[in-house]
Amino acid sequence: MSLETQIMNEMKEAMKAKDEATLRGLRAIKAEIIKAKTEPGAGGAVTEDGELKLLQKLVKQRKDSLEIFTQQNRADLAQKESEEIAVIEKFLPKQFTPEELKEAVSKIIAEVGATSPADMGKVMGVATKQLAGKTDGKAISAAVKELLSK
Repeated sequence: MSLETQIMNEMKEAMKAKDEATLRGLRAIKAEIIKAKTEPGAGGAVTEDGELKLLQKLVKQRKDSLEIFTQQNRADLAQKESEEIAVIEKFLPKQFTPEELKEAVSKIIAEVGATSPADMGKVMGVATKQLAGKTDGKAISAAVKELLSK
């Protein structure tokens, strides 16, 4: 079942349940899917990889907003952002824990044969492809830096 179909089914359920928070998150995903489908070169469809990137982008935007709202003591807006994050993350693959991430990055470093921080580019290229959707780029970068500087 495509992400769009899944979202539409969940939206129907959320409307029946009068669940505003879930509905808000689902509508945001649907809007992004429609936007991605109408972009030049998309051909009216979004690939699975594209859907994954789209969901990650939505979560990242909301986490950034959440951070800002928290700093500005806007608990009402921060609450809305965290509710939407929870809804969007349901459609993402299980995220790596920091330990799992370090283990995966260690394997990639051994695979690539990296030995110093100068090899970070090589490692990041492979790591971002292999770990796509399982964690964000900042976390991968931090893990690579930490492991290469030892």
